Amino acid sequence: MVQHQYIERGTRNICNEQLYWDRIINFLYSKVRESSPALFRLLTGPRLSEILSFFVYEPLLGQKLSGTKSFLKRCGINLQECLEAADYYDTPRKIFERQIRYWESRPMPDDPQTVVSPADARALVGSFSKTKTIFIKEKFFEFRQLLGYDRTRWLSTFADGDFAIFRLTPDKYHYNHTPVAGKIVDFYEIPGAYHSCNPGAVVTVVTPYSINKRVVTIFDTDVPGGSHVGFVGMIEVVALMIGDIVQRYSEKEYNDHCEITPGMHVKRGAPKSMYRPGSSTDILVFQKDRVCFAEDILQNRCHKSAQSRFTLGFGVALVETDVKVRSPIAVRVG
Repeated sequence: MVQHQYIERGTRNICNEQLYWDRIINFLYSKVRESSPALFRLLTGPRLSEILSFFVYEPLLGQKLSGTKSFLKRCGINLQECLEAADYYDTPRKIFERQIRYWESRPMPDDPQTVVSPADARALVGSFSKTKTIFIKEKFFEFRQLLGYDRTRWLSTFADGDFAIFRLTPDKYHYNHTPVAGKIVDFYEIPGAYHSCNPGAVVTVVTPYSINKRVVTIFDTDVPGGSHVGFVGMIEVVALMIGDIVQRYSEKEYNDHCEITPGMHVKRGAPKSMYRPGSSTDILVFQKDRVCFAEDILQNRCHKSAQSRFTLGFGVALVETDVKVRSPIAVRVG
């Protein structure tokens, strides 16, 4: 199988992604999916995903301390940016759910009308309109299904707009942050499956991001103190071994966290939620002609030297950019 590469944003270097449990996932999404559909549905359901997460991440059944240290080194996780002392992180779960001093290590652009990344992740951007340069949504999700077939207001609001996909790998910091400032006007959960976000699985299952369980938050940014980029949708998508998405919005650092509720005003770049162990995906959706994506992310999509399991067809690679949470990913148009 083709190796999966991405572009490191700071250096523009081509990097090889280490795909965790790649053989197991390839077996599940090829042999099991083809020969035993009922078993495949069971394995990608919530109960089995939770059990698998327990066996991988719980301290008694997960890696030993020595294995944890090896994992840290292999993934390049910097414990110096974490809130707790290094010896606190003695299990995979503690590493996965770590909190960082993001106010120091993840600076945010001063311009309040700049949209920032919701996570440390591998990012792709695209359009809902076939008239735009690259139309890639049908590789990852079905638009109406993603937001919910019954949410006619939002389906109309975001029609022909743009989107950004942020894929979190298991080694990443797994808190999501608010990409914009504004007022929460809708918040709802859509039930679904627990498919893996491994690139091999994503290209095997049709529109996986819109059939997995997901939480949708709609921001109105055209309010006092807002980012003034229109309505913005944030979809948090669970994946294999994700037990839950815990809403933990905090105005300052990680203090006094609370649930997300319609009517509340949120600051840009603040912690919003946390994924339980595994790997998962955030998707941002924007109204038509309200934002322009960062030029480097746009250019990296079709990098001629990088290999990717995501393609545009005819073997043309669709390449992700590794971005940091709170880093700029789009600006207001006009």
